[in-house]
Amino acid sequence: MENYHENTHSNSIKVAITHGDFNGISYEIIIKAFHHPEMLDLCTPVVYGSSKLASYYKNALNDQTGHFNLIKTAHEAVNKRVNIINVFHHEVKVDMGKSSTEAGKQALAALERATQDIINGEIDVLVTAPINKDNIQSSEFHFPGHTEYLAERFGANSPLMLMVSQNLRVGVATGHIPISQVSKLITKDLIAGKLNSMIDSMVKDFNIPKPRIAVLGLNPHASDNGLIGDEEEKIIIPTIKSFKDKGALVYGPFSADGFFADMKYLQFDAILAMYHDQGLIPFKTLAFEEGVNFTAGLPYVRTSPAHGTAYDITGKNIAKPNSMLAAIYLAIDVYRNRMQFKEANANPLPLPSGIDKGKDENINPFADEEISYLD
Repeated sequence: MENYHENTHSNSIKVAITHGDFNGISYEIIIKAFHHPEMLDLCTPVVYGSSKLASYYKNALNDQTGHFNLIKTAHEAVNKRVNIINVFHHEVKVDMGKSSTEAGKQALAALERATQDIINGEIDVLVTAPINKDNIQSSEFHFPGHTEYLAERFGANSPLMLMVSQNLRVGVATGHIPISQVSKLITKDLIAGKLNSMIDSMVKDFNIPKPRIAVLGLNPHASDNGLIGDEEEKIIIPTIKSFKDKGALVYGPFSADGFFADMKYLQFDAILAMYHDQGLIPFKTLAFEEGVNFTAGLPYVRTSPAHGTAYDITGKNIAKPNSMLAAIYLAIDVYRNRMQFKEANANPLPLPSGIDKGKDENINPFADEEISYLD
């Protein structure tokens, strides 16, 4: 389902940025991200939060750069300015570095407004600043994180949390769940759904026509041929084979420790880990400062910095905007790639003679078929 829309309001991609937990570093990294003048040439940012909170943090940081442009709706966003929409108007207490119920409430208010605006076509892509997964919980938000919330709002069947850096992309089959539940949830259907989302995303979102995918084993040493658990033999290996039988370049299962220690990840376009820490510990070790959390499998583009609220450094003016910048860059790139893919499939052209469509990165060999390797 391709529900992302054309940018009809201007030539600049309109980027929604939710303010996340206002007691964390969100405002600091948003403010610092737009210290870079080229950012306003790349996009039109719309921050969903509070103009009073933005001013509060600019004063706390002694930031003398340009002011936020207050607007009522995303349709009013002005190019070359950092726009902001007030999602609430009452006074709130800022308690830097501490969790509060109010911060969770207003994090959700920003997320709900931005989500509705992207559904309505008011904005093009969504970048979410970090939330506190505990204080945001309420009758309206009963999810372990952004990924699950957005999957329900957008009606996505198999969303994939995909951590992205310059040379590493790691997805997880199971997300924010207790480790005791992981093995119960690992099924052929689950892995197949995540692999389909990953392959589809590589083709449409990252412009990789024939992606090479590595699958990690669940057990130590990928079970050593069944000596340490049987999930590999009964579930993971048959699923990989079913994808190979349909022509997909899916390999594994690999033992997670050796896979990263031997730098095998450099040989693949993306990696599917079986559970959260198996994938995110190596990813954040290798690419923490510039890593991005991207939700593949959604009809709209959503990214987020790879880090959390960072209460411990809030207000110290030492937070780096690298991951926020990378999240904005990636959202723009994915949006452009999706539009390019859509245009290529709407107006298919015959290949010029002599071009090997398996080698030319601008040619999509799957243009005439839906990306689904397992029925």
